Amino acid sequence: MRKVITGNHTVSYAAKITRSEVVAAYPITPQTQVVEKISSFCADGEMDAIFIKVESEHSACAACIGASAAGARAFTATSSQGLALMHEMLHWAANARTPIVIANINRAMGPPWSIWTDQNDSLSQRDTGWIHYYCEGNQDVLDSIIQAFKVSETVSVPSLVILDAFFLSHTSEPVDLRDQKLVDKFLPKYEAKWKLDPKDPHTYGGLTGPDRYYELRYNLQKDFLRVEKVMDKVHQEFKELFGREYGRVEPFMADDAEILLVVSGTISSTAKQAVVDAREAGLKLGSLKIRVFRPFPFDLVKKYLKGKKAIAVIDRNYSFGGEGIFYSEVKSAMYDEPHLPIYSYIAGLGGRDVAVKDILAIANLAKEGKCDHPTWWGVKL
Repeated sequence: MRKVITGNHTVSYAAKITRSEVVAAYPITPQTQVVEKISSFCADGEMDAIFIKVESEHSACAACIGASAAGARAFTATSSQGLALMHEMLHWAANARTPIVIANINRAMGPPWSIWTDQNDSLSQRDTGWIHYYCEGNQDVLDSIIQAFKVSETVSVPSLVILDAFFLSHTSEPVDLRDQKLVDKFLPKYEAKWKLDPKDPHTYGGLTGPDRYYELRYNLQKDFLRVEKVMDKVHQEFKELFGREYGRVEPFMADDAEILLVVSGTISSTAKQAVVDAREAGLKLGSLKIRVFRPFPFDLVKKYLKGKKAIAVIDRNYSFGGEGIFYSEVKSAMYDEPHLPIYSYIAGLGGRDVAVKDILAIANLAKEGKCDHPTWWGVKL
């Protein structure tokens, strides 16, 4: 079944067709429509889930942790300040190995108060031990949530599925909602390896000392190292069953490109048009979308960037006192390619539009080797 729906309602349908069993709900713009729609599904009997109305995002994440620890498939959605309020619980969810999935609608952090998009809310959580997916379109949103549950439940690591505020959350696109029988085949009912059970009592998350804590964190990292192989297998299974292809990174006309753009989120779509226009003008431009930010795809970034004349990383985020966050990761991946110029461009913070003409201008600057460190593109002072 295909429907023309917003990114927010795509998230709602994803929660439904993945048969999420517990949904914790706290509204925050621009996420509110997600939980409103799920509430309607539950009230109308279309979705068999426990819908918990909580008093804060902190409680929403805590409710999901409790549900997941008891063996249920748990889901919630949030944005910006709401995700920041969850921060303590995000650490707890990852370290407790609860395979929750949260949809985060990227929204700038205040003050000044903003409801428009950039990536600093989700990237502020990059070290909490969650898998991070960055979505380009609404179909990507639906499919990423389906895949995220499968990956998370395989490795016992939670996932954030991230989409741009308004560019996706409130924009309608055609979405194939998937046949429920096929989704059930791809994503069977969650069977927890360990769960809270009064008939088989154990202590979870209790006090531990230096003699055990270190190894527990090492075990989490070991499973993160498994995530990439699990993802690649899940992507292949998804392609065979549904006919749509995904990767941890997604190149566009990258193989023969001399100048390569590194992008994420909705800017990826704009970059593709810029690549087409540049090719028509004689510039061998290509792009590489980073879809999975954690674990960072070092191997694939090295594969596609090696041998290029210049790299332009476009970040819709910034680490203050540092640099663009994707840029830092790309530089780290390419540390043993010292003669490869990698340039940093900051663009689109707070929902500022990043148009094809902007990306073409950035590509030409990279070709000419012109970049401050970094270049804040389009700043009006």
